[in-house]
Amino acid sequence: MGQHGKHRALVAAAALALWAGPGWGACRLALALGFDVSRSVDAEDYAIQSDGILAALAAPEIVKALLGSDDHVALAVYEWSGQGAQSLVVGWTPVRSQADIDGISARVAAHTRSEDKLPTALGEALDFGADLLDQAGECAASTLDISGDGRNNAGEGPERVRERRGLDGILVNGLAIGGHESDIAVYYSQRLIHGQGAFVEVARVHADFPRAFRRKLERELTEQLLGKVAPGGGAG
Repeated sequence: MGQHGKHRALVAAAALALWAGPGWGACRLALALGFDVSRSVDAEDYAIQSDGILAALAAPEIVKALLGSDDHVALAVYEWSGQGAQSLVVGWTPVRSQADIDGISARVAAHTRSEDKLPTALGEALDFGADLLDQAGECAASTLDISGDGRNNAGEGPERVRERRGLDGILVNGLAIGGHESDIAVYYSQRLIHGQGAFVEVARVHADFPRAFRRKLERELTEQLLGKVAPGGGAG
C-alpha cells in the first residue's frame, strides 16, 4: 500500500469507529482543524498552540457559534509535520452540547505530541485533511483549516495536491504564523487556500496564535456559513 493509501486507511478506520451509533441528524458544517508540529515548532510554541485551542473552545463567542443552531457542527482535529507523520487528535465528533465541547477539549489537553523533529510536509497535511473530510458523512458544508509557520519542504507541495485532488466542495482556509519565514501569509494565499471565500488569518508570531485562531474559528462558524465573506484569493 502506498503512502497516500495508508493515510486513507488510517482516516477511514478512525472515522468508522467514531461514526458508529445512532443517527446524528442534520449537520451544517464538517470542520477539520490541522495544526503544525514540525521541527520549527518548539516546546514553547506547541504549548501556546495547545493553550490557544483550549482557550478558543472556551470563548463565549465560539461556544455560541457552535451551539447556536439546531443543526450541529462536526469537528475533527489533527496534527501534522513531515511525510507520513499526521496524528488524529480528535476524530469526528458531533457538537451538540457543552459536554461535547468539554470532551473535545479534554482530548486536546490529554494529547501527547510526537517527539519526532520532522520537516514541513504541508502538501501531505492538505491531503490528509481532505481524506478526513471525505469520511465526515453528510454535512451541508466542509471546511479544512490548516495552521502552520513554514513553506512545504518535504514531499508533494500543496498546490500540486490541490490540482490532483480537485477538492470539490471543500473550502480550505489557512492560519499563517510568522516569525520563521518571510511572506508566509502570501505563500499560504497562493499555494494552500482553496475555494470561493477562502482566506488566510495571520499570527505575527507564535505568541499571537491564540487570538488569530479564535478569530479564524469564529469566522468559519459564522460569516462563511452565512455567505458573507467576499471571494478571496484561493484557487477555485
